[in-house]
Amino acid sequence: MKSILLPLFMLPCLADALPQIELQPIISSGLSAPIGLTHAGDGSSRLFINEQAGRIRIYKSDSGTLLTEPFLDISDRLRSGGETGLLGVVFHPDYANNGYFYVNYSAKGTTCNANYDDTVVSRFSVSTSNPDIADPNSEVCILTVHQPYGNHNGGQLAFGPDGYLYIGMGDGGDGGDPHNNGQDRSTLLGSMLRIDVDTGSPYSIPASNPFVGQTGIRPEIWAWGLRNPWRFSFDRQTGDLWIGDVGQGAWEEIDFQAATSAGGENYGWACREGKHLYSNRTGCPAPDMVDPVIEYPHGNECSVTGGYRYRGNRYPDLKGVYFFGDYCSGVIWGATLSGGNWLVETAYNGGFGLTTFGEDQNGEVYVAYGNNISRITSFGLIFADSFE
Repeated sequence: MKSILLPLFMLPCLADALPQIELQPIISSGLSAPIGLTHAGDGSSRLFINEQAGRIRIYKSDSGTLLTEPFLDISDRLRSGGETGLLGVVFHPDYANNGYFYVNYSAKGTTCNANYDDTVVSRFSVSTSNPDIADPNSEVCILTVHQPYGNHNGGQLAFGPDGYLYIGMGDGGDGGDPHNNGQDRSTLLGSMLRIDVDTGSPYSIPASNPFVGQTGIRPEIWAWGLRNPWRFSFDRQTGDLWIGDVGQGAWEEIDFQAATSAGGENYGWACREGKHLYSNRTGCPAPDMVDPVIEYPHGNECSVTGGYRYRGNRYPDLKGVYFFGDYCSGVIWGATLSGGNWLVETAYNGGFGLTTFGEDQNGEVYVAYGNNISRITSFGLIFADSFE
């Protein structure tokens, strides 16, 4: 599979047709800094939206209602602001039976033996009496990771097709990865982690993780060389993993891992930013670094927001399109595979503050701008640039 750099300034050449999208607003008031959106996989119409300050809100799409009372409010135990806060929420694949869901937040230093700003991954349970309320006293600490600075925390959580919990960890922050965490496998920072939360106390290491038994390497690591993975997702049809990794100052990238991978990929940071040399520090360039499948340069754009490959049923012409965007410009792009290349075209010119994409249990894709959430919809085709 080849990678494609999209020249954003080029005019269409009337080649392959890519779908044009519209955004259908579903929530235009009542939210405060939504930075994540997911579903419980329990057959309900509910969307769960995590607000950065520490609340999880419920939107019932069948009635178009945003519930006033939060599903969970843990604002008293986390720090919020900048790149900290309630950064990720995911529901256990068997949530309908066990009522478990998992969160990733920046600690105040009052829970889970965490220090101030450390990453905490913990489990909560839904109330036994009300499915729209969680029990704030049910927290079970799963993992704590020390953060040397307050930025580059990653924060996304997702269960893979294998049933394991994946955790995206940034390089620990500051600028330029001063501690070389991206290329240091003795730390959990700068890596994609993979753990089994159904066995062990509080978790176990899957025997198939690529570095199990290797001295000096954390066995939780599934892939490494990441700077700040801001939103990753699994293709619900193929099981492939897509990672939006925020760049330092020149290049943004989308990384890809096929479902057939055995793990262990090094995505290059901080030796490289995108496909470009960033540092000649010791160990760089590292061997066997994996190129991003998509990259784009800074200009009006400055911070990638990873998205989803559309697998819903409402809009057949969107099938298989990977949607991602940029926080700074608000542009949404669509990527389609053609002849071994990922062809990328602007699908929507949005506004500032594209914080997250999300997916409901039917595979429909949503996007958050500021305090508003919309559903991605299609109304036809446009001609797109083709770069072979």
